[in-house]
Amino acid sequence: MVDDRSPDSSWLEISQISRGNSAVRGIRLGRNVGQHGALLAGIRSARFDKIVTIDDDLQNPPSEVIKLVQALELTGGVVYGVSTDVKQKMWRKVSSVGAKKMFKRFLGFDSAVNISSFRAFDARLRDAFSGEIGPNVSIDSLLTWSTSTFSSLEVQHHPRFEGTSHYNFKKLVRFMIDTATGYSVVPLRLATTLGSIVTMLGFVMLLWVTLRPLLTGVSVPGFPLLAASLAIFSGTQLLVLGILGEYIGRMHFRVMNKPSYVIVDLTENK
Repeated sequence: MVDDRSPDSSWLEISQISRGNSAVRGIRLGRNVGQHGALLAGIRSARFDKIVTIDDDLQNPPSEVIKLVQALELTGGVVYGVSTDVKQKMWRKVSSVGAKKMFKRFLGFDSAVNISSFRAFDARLRDAFSGEIGPNVSIDSLLTWSTSTFSSLEVQHHPRFEGTSHYNFKKLVRFMIDTATGYSVVPLRLATTLGSIVTMLGFVMLLWVTLRPLLTGVSVPGFPLLAASLAIFSGTQLLVLGILGEYIGRMHFRVMNKPSYVIVDLTENK
């Protein structure tokens, strides 16, 4: 059980559970690193040949774990537990679909529409990302480094019976940007394509401004054309610079050797 530096009494509860059950081990991180960074800490600390990840909100009941493990024994690779009746707010459902389609487009992850945080996989897959990978972790992206075998099965999904999710829209967008720039070069290719399109547009505008007076004797109105062209070119430049900045920022953190997480405490069952 990984405590991602929760502000409540989670670590106290984990410690008490661990003292009463030798099969339970607790890990406390030094600072909040997000869901996937905390999962990475747990995955690297796992001792057995199969790993299952599950959220602490228990919307996926732990009794469904056996179904994932049985499916994993048949298929290997990674098995996701998904539900056609997800008990979430509409904006979360829509944004999750968008994130999954982004996985498919940017990572070539054909099974991305069937991913979830409830997953089971062979422990040997973590060998592909055993080194330091820096902040802004994406477990599903890392698993694509290890295998191309992904499957899913239907599991129950219950309403959240306590508390509220801290995974808001802003964090979801940030996660999507981090995944796109951290595990794919597609944004750079999109920036190149966009730059090429805008360059062609500028060339066409130049021809129009130059040839129209020669062919029709009517000059092109100045201010509207100038304002529109400046808006298009400036916006494109800022977008491309933003994409490049995301990549440079990730390189900066890698050079600093910023860790994905830091473990500051463990329960007695080490």
